[in-house]
Amino acid sequence: MFTTTPELDAAVSPEHAEQVYGRTYDWFGTNREVMTESGAQLQPVTTATTVTYGGDGPVVADGPFSEAKEVIGGFQVIDVPDLDAAIAIVKTWPLLELPGVSVEIRPIIVY
Repeated sequence: MFTTTPELDAAVSPEHAEQVYGRTYDWFGTNREVMTESGAQLQPVTTATTVTYGGDGPVVADGPFSEAKEVIGGFQVIDVPDLDAAIAIVKTWPLLELPGVSVEIRPIIVY
């Protein structure tokens, strides 16, 4: 999962952001052999709706439920042999050089 800290976006010049996003598109091309067809960039957190459990059943709220400062900006499923291979690919994610950006790696459950 690609995470960002929206409050830090303004610290990045438009020129630098454009350059990094260009390298990001190249990154997907370079790593396409391990990418699955699932994955997506998400709309801004301001468009989120969260459904959680309340005392009387499901509760719908505007915005994310996360209490963290960072938000999930998107996700990509990769098919690699182990965590070390995933870490090696993620270390090359161009957006990591922007403030507040990180990538969370999680194994998925396969049925």
